[in-house]
Amino acid sequence: MTTHPLPDVLRALEGQLVVSCQAYPGEPMRSPQIMAAVALAVVQGGARAVRAQGIDDLRAIRPLVDVPLIGLVKRGDSGVFITPTVDDAVACAAAGADVVALDGTPRDRPDGRPLRDSVEAVHRAGALVMADCGSLGDALHSVAAGADCVGTTLAGYTGERPATAGPDLELLAQLAATLTLPVIAEGRVRHPDDAAACLAAGAYAVVVGTAITHPTRITRSFIDHLAAARRPHREPVDSGAENA
Repeated sequence: MTTHPLPDVLRALEGQLVVSCQAYPGEPMRSPQIMAAVALAVVQGGARAVRAQGIDDLRAIRPLVDVPLIGLVKRGDSGVFITPTVDDAVACAAAGADVVALDGTPRDRPDGRPLRDSVEAVHRAGALVMADCGSLGDALHSVAAGADCVGTTLAGYTGERPATAGPDLELLAQLAATLTLPVIAEGRVRHPDDAAACLAAGAYAVVVGTAITHPTRITRSFIDHLAAARRPHREPVDSGAENA
């Protein structure tokens, strides 16, 4: 459940699709210009917001789209790595993010400052905060720190909950029933049916990334399915007709 009125940026997302436009290090698409083109393409397809990583990507995307832009910075790949410092959070807002995504866990942050400091800095910069969480405890911590919405982005990645095959619908329902601010589903939403199930479980909006914007993994999924479907080559059986 949510408490209204909400800021216009969040109100525009209710029941809608957010597309995450990110490429991994070393990939051919790891370019601000390419990610900006991808962002424009998904907006033309109906996405009501874009989530993007990296200051250069945010700066490239911002002039091209008129939908809310959720920005973050990733540093490393373990511990607190999603917009981990106050300076990172402020930089995202300065690069044009309407909403800054932060690690919403109570874990120690690289700059030694609490989550609340990053939230307050983002608010002073005129942006909102999406707290990426992995459990109900994370979400409650984020709400206490002043976050404007929470996401299930880290479900299955912090050790508090097992990684589900698809979106963590149980956590999503728990958060939606407990919190009074928007709960955004993110993580392992691989099919339109998954997205619909997230809304049914109480999600305010749904973020989809890999299933839409990551051609390497999409291609690999087809390759894997074809490999599983292939049968061993068998020589045709000689009917003996030629020797009759």
